Parts: sequence; structure tokens; C-alpha cells
Amino acid sequence: MGAPWIVIAAILAIALLYVLVPVVTDAFRRYRRRKILRCPETGRDTEVGIDASKAALTSAFGPPVLRVKDCSLWPERKDCEQGCLPHLREADSPHPR
Repeated sequence: MGAPWIVIAAILAIALLYVLVPVVTDAFRRYRRRKILRCPETGRDTEVGIDASKAALTSAFGPPVLRVKDCSLWPERKDCEQGCLPHLREADSPHPR
């Protein structure tokens, strides 16, 4: 075998195609739509948009990093602590605790 780097590159490409792409795609689909969550600061239901791109890219290497992109309570509460996100992570978890 004259070029083992070609075999290594092929294995990495197959791993990327069959492992990372489905994980990233699933996370993007899960977080692309706005969610109804209860705001822990106000106690009211609110519509929250999650940064789906960031969640998808970070899900390739572990649990997705969730950030609020927009919220129906903004701009009044723009600097909130985003305490609603742990509840969203628990609801979307594939394995109940």
C-alpha cells in the first residue's frame, strides 16, 4: 500500500458522514423552531427562539450549548439569566433521569 494517508482520509470522511452529520442535523431540527417555556423570573409563558446553529455545531462534541436568540419578553428583559434553558434541555433529553 503506497499511500496509507488516503485510507485514513477515507475512514475520517466516512465517520464524518455517518456519525457527525446525523447528530448535527438532529440537533438543528430540534432547536430551529420557537419553543414555549415558562420564564423562571416572571412566571409567565414565553416564546423563545434558540440559536439552532450553535446548538447543532456544539452537539457534535457533547451536549448542545443552548443560547436564547430571541424571546417574546425582550427587549424589557433582554439581560435575563436565561434560566428557562435548563428546563428545555431536560424536556429534550432522549433519556429521562
